[in-house]
Amino acid sequence: MTNTIQIAVRSLVEHVYSSGSIDNRFRSQSTLLEGTRIHQQIQSTYKESDQKEVYLRTDLVFKDLIFTIDGRCDGLLFWKDEVTIDEIKSTSLPLDQLESDGLPVHWAQAKMYAYIYSKDHDLEKINVQLTYVQTESDDRKYLKKCFTFKELEGFAYEVVENYYPFAKLLDDHRQERNISSKQLVFPFESYRSGQRKLAGAVYKTISEKKSLFVKAPTGIGKTISTFFPAVKAFGEEDVNRIFYLTAKTITRTTAEEAASRMRSCGLCMKSVTITAKDKVCFKDETKCQKDYCEFADGYYNRINEAILDIVANESLMNRDVLEEYARKHTVCPFEFSLDLAYVADAIICDYNYIFDPRVSLKRLLEEQKKSTLLLVDEAHNLVDRGREMFSASLTKEHFLQLKKEFKTINKVIYDCANKINSWFISLKKNSDDQHEFTIDELDEGLIVLLNQFVEAAQPVLQLETSPNLLELYFNANAFLKIVDLLDDHYVIYGEKVKNDVTLKLFCIDPSKLLKKMGKGYRSKVFFSATLSPLPYYQDILGGQAEDYSLSVPSPFNEEQTDIFIKPLSTRYRDRERTKENIISMIYSLIQNRPGNYLIFFPSYHYLLSVYEQFVNEFPEINTILQESGMSEEERAAFLEQFKPNQSDTRIGFAVLGGVFSEGVDLKGDRLNGVVVIGVGLPQLCYERNLIKEHFNMKKKNGYDYAYVYPGMNKVLQAGGRLIRSEEDYGTIVLVDDRFLQKHYQSLLPLEWRNFIVI
Repeated sequence: MTNTIQIAVRSLVEHVYSSGSIDNRFRSQSTLLEGTRIHQQIQSTYKESDQKEVYLRTDLVFKDLIFTIDGRCDGLLFWKDEVTIDEIKSTSLPLDQLESDGLPVHWAQAKMYAYIYSKDHDLEKINVQLTYVQTESDDRKYLKKCFTFKELEGFAYEVVENYYPFAKLLDDHRQERNISSKQLVFPFESYRSGQRKLAGAVYKTISEKKSLFVKAPTGIGKTISTFFPAVKAFGEEDVNRIFYLTAKTITRTTAEEAASRMRSCGLCMKSVTITAKDKVCFKDETKCQKDYCEFADGYYNRINEAILDIVANESLMNRDVLEEYARKHTVCPFEFSLDLAYVADAIICDYNYIFDPRVSLKRLLEEQKKSTLLLVDEAHNLVDRGREMFSASLTKEHFLQLKKEFKTINKVIYDCANKINSWFISLKKNSDDQHEFTIDELDEGLIVLLNQFVEAAQPVLQLETSPNLLELYFNANAFLKIVDLLDDHYVIYGEKVKNDVTLKLFCIDPSKLLKKMGKGYRSKVFFSATLSPLPYYQDILGGQAEDYSLSVPSPFNEEQTDIFIKPLSTRYRDRERTKENIISMIYSLIQNRPGNYLIFFPSYHYLLSVYEQFVNEFPEINTILQESGMSEEERAAFLEQFKPNQSDTRIGFAVLGGVFSEGVDLKGDRLNGVVVIGVGLPQLCYERNLIKEHFNMKKKNGYDYAYVYPGMNKVLQAGGRLIRSEEDYGTIVLVDDRFLQKHYQSLLPLEWRNFIVI
């Protein structure tokens, strides 16, 4: 049996011909848009008989594989009896700095199109033209050669021969993967209650190319219940790639463990974990420049060998494995993980690699998306993360500092920064005495100034390194990118702090853009223990009427948890008054029910206030404090204090909605109780009130959308740390009089509603 390898012309030639170094000093965020503009500009000069964006496709047999190679050539030019393939390339470099004969990878792309076209039309010879355009000056350089069909055919087979070892490795692996997927059984002795139902719903969702929203309780085993049916879809050839998306490092580890468990049961699957660039960078500073970093210098000369090596020898490509091979081949570990994302079966990474328009994996082609599945873990986090990804801001102070820095260095940059600083000064004056103020429409003048600044900064950044200029260059680019997205899902507002002023493009409702960024994928599964109320999350995460939803009941007995409500006010104005009562309640609790406890507070300031008084009154009790800005090692040390079968009580003071209230798995006797202080409402602030007003105008409950639902989500997450298995028992105390109100009680899990008031 001969298997087919489908690959785009560009991907094929880039694999074989790419060379050079990573250099992110002046990579423009608007490069893609600029390239599109230039392509359209050149294509508009074509004659009526010429053609643009012509789809070309061919099958080429080499050894035991059929290569289906396709793509769109920029232009087909006809003059007399001559045919010319035109390949348009934009560059920020001055044209005299380009290789005089053009880049080999560009010739390879154009020649491959020429081969396909001449083969389809029985041409004995064909012209190939590279059209280089300088992005700022619009200067053009044309390079043209004529090739016989025989030359092009030899070239095409040579390219495929070079690609074959890698293609063969992947093809053999995918055949083995699909067979092992069919044979794979659920990797535990039995399903927990609800797990089979969840796995079945995910499988049905994939087979029907739908999306699914799942509320499934903490401790049910959501990771394996979603990952397992996704992997089974490999065997049906419904899915070729799985993205497991998370918001936190700890849930990434859980996904890696699930992948390892399935491998131990016979699954042949290659997974890669993408870790943030700042965390994996080998250098003291994260500067992706060939003259600073040996892992960036010549990266593209070595990357193919590195990929071939790791794919041939490893299945679980986590951070440690990636770093080992990155050092072995002297390649950037972060870029290495991104390149592996295009060949791995499962990619475990942050939400932003799919949903953030500024950093998403651009090379994932539409055809590939159709066989790609998105598993979105802890999906409740995607609401605020979505707002963050689709928002942008600029601050006056940064332009003032840049103006001072470049006053005697570069007049063009100085003038640009000065004009933008002046624009902010006038904005500040026109806002009267308001600290925060909304703006109906973005001033076109600012957009012009920012575009001028970006254009002026590019050539300067090619010659010198200024951290301030580089950061502002990227910020301005990001801001301009969000400008193109502005609609009624946004609010534009200004904020004054002393002499400074910030302008923000705030995405109030991320639903439309989350839906847009997730478009084209075969299926999406959004799941969380606290995706409640489901209609709210379906609405705000971009769900559609035809999507499936599922609410899985808790598999655990009510008897495993004792629920208490202490009706004290934890509202800001009452905190000092009720603090002593809270401290007495905590002490009474651990006296009557000794063990390990986590106590969650709605703010760090409130936490410290109670903690300091508690420690003064009861110095004999072992307490651990969540510090602000803890490293991963410090977090691990915090959790390590919660040991099973301890003779003494241990209390951890932590922040509600912080790193210890989600994804933490303290099984058995490691955790005996959770105390939640307050209903978790976000602090009253201008942005939250904008959210409230926006959804009120949409005839929805704005206060719930802005405050109640996000707050109660934190409460449910914190409480979910307690019962992780059928053997776990413990106590949950909810401290706030609002927990006795009907609306708040309706948001509690069913198994929490049989409570005792203390």
